[in-house]
Amino acid sequence: MDKKAMYNLSYGLFVLTSAREGKDNGCIINTAIQVTNDPDRISIAVNKANYTQEIVKESGRFNISILSEEVGFELFKRFGFQSGREVDKFADLLDLKRSANGLYYITAGTNAYLSATVEQTLDLGSHTLFIASVDDMEVLSSIPSATYAYYQSHIKPKPARQASTGKTAWRCTVCGYVYEGGELPADFICPLCKHPASDFEKVTV
Repeated sequence: MDKKAMYNLSYGLFVLTSAREGKDNGCIINTAIQVTNDPDRISIAVNKANYTQEIVKESGRFNISILSEEVGFELFKRFGFQSGREVDKFADLLDLKRSANGLYYITAGTNAYLSATVEQTLDLGSHTLFIASVDDMEVLSSIPSATYAYYQSHIKPKPARQASTGKTAWRCTVCGYVYEGGELPADFICPLCKHPASDFEKVTV
């Protein structure tokens, strides 16, 4: 079985934001889809390793900022490569506003946002699926949405060329993190983007 076939599925990219007890947090997700239009409902899948997943589960509300093709890599680093348990991801970020539900949404590098209230949750093992009713939404830009393929081709920096040492390593195909070692543990989780071992490829460094 070639698990790389999964990479051919089309994904969007989003900043999921929520808050609990006055603490705001957010993370990058790639699974958000409309599931009904009468009433408007969406579903999102969030890795349980993400702090934002805990907050959405407890608060029952969230915003989705839809990333556009003008988004910069810095936004991915801010919301995807660090934990809200350790840092304030919104510190010094100017391109954001609060929607009517009191939660942040991102105003630069995005083309729309949606505010939603959770109606159902489903435990999917590594992820939690949230089905939510849409309370508000607004178009912010006409720039096309950034897909996962667009991120890989145009946004994610290319690895710097360096002399090869001939050592075996494993590189995350999502964020580029490199794990050095002959074998990658089957239960390994990327410390940057929280993706599993199945999203790593064997390389020589």
